Amino acid sequence: MWRATVGLLVLLILGVLGAPLEVTAQQQTQTVPRIGVFFGGSRASEAASIEALQQGLHALGYVEGHNISIEYRFGEGKTKRFPAFVTELIRRHVAVLVVGGATAARAAKQVTTQIPVVMANVTDPVAIGLVPNLARPGGNLTGVSNMSPELGVKRLALLKELVPQLARVAILGDSSSPSHAPQWRDMQSAARTFGVEVHSWEVRAPLPDFAMTFAGIIASRADALITLSQPLLDVYADQIVAFTVTQRIPAIFNRRKFMEVGGLMSYGANVADLFRRAAGFVDKILKGVPPAELPVEQPAKFDLVINLKTAKAMGLTIPSTLLLQATEVIE
Repeated sequence: MWRATVGLLVLLILGVLGAPLEVTAQQQTQTVPRIGVFFGGSRASEAASIEALQQGLHALGYVEGHNISIEYRFGEGKTKRFPAFVTELIRRHVAVLVVGGATAARAAKQVTTQIPVVMANVTDPVAIGLVPNLARPGGNLTGVSNMSPELGVKRLALLKELVPQLARVAILGDSSSPSHAPQWRDMQSAARTFGVEVHSWEVRAPLPDFAMTFAGIIASRADALITLSQPLLDVYADQIVAFTVTQRIPAIFNRRKFMEVGGLMSYGANVADLFRRAAGFVDKILKGVPPAELPVEQPAKFDLVINLKTAKAMGLTIPSTLLLQATEVIE
């Protein structure tokens, strides 16, 4: 009898001790935040940005699979499907949504007013209606912009150094993108500063649009080309770069991604830095700070990358003044 009583007490004690452990384990599983990440481009075109975001989160103590989980979606430049991709992530009960690019950010704004959204690499979020102002975003969106007022002027100045006789510049973009209009206005203003003509050329679909646009640029006898920051252009960076090199049209691209496939020159905000900084916004939001109270930040680092191998293939000599300004030279 005594032994039976002791045995029963032991079982009861173990049961009492075991229950909180099980509940705690369940609570821990439930409290690991899920982060949704959506890019308008492809996984390949955004590989560096993904790595930078992961580095930023890791530096803040987040380890995927331990105290955070991450789900990704990629729009592949198919802008009409962006809201559907965002909706998929929201249905996964994400605590925070990170979006890369203005078109992806606009899709997020259309789909949710409740889930905190951290934007990164977004062109002029005030001009395209994502936030009322940078200092007080006020809603569920905040993050890091890739735009500075001097960007267009600087790109044209760099082209002018490379091509002193510069008279006509083709601007490649996509007018269906929300960021197209402010970037185009920026380039028009910069063109007046340098006394050059700029003509807008756009692509909205891979093959027919690209072929017609390229033919038009050749017929217009453009002296140089500039790409705007848009997801479709990032996805088809290879084709765009190949066109400029084959036709020997000096081009300055908006991001380093184009240099990885043989582009001549790129100048813009350091995109990896933008996504590392985006991790800081995620951290603050997970710790309870509302996105409405987090001012949208502007870029702090800019990169000028020059590809000497491509310059040689195109028969171009890069002036020493340009090389001295470069943050990276590919030889």
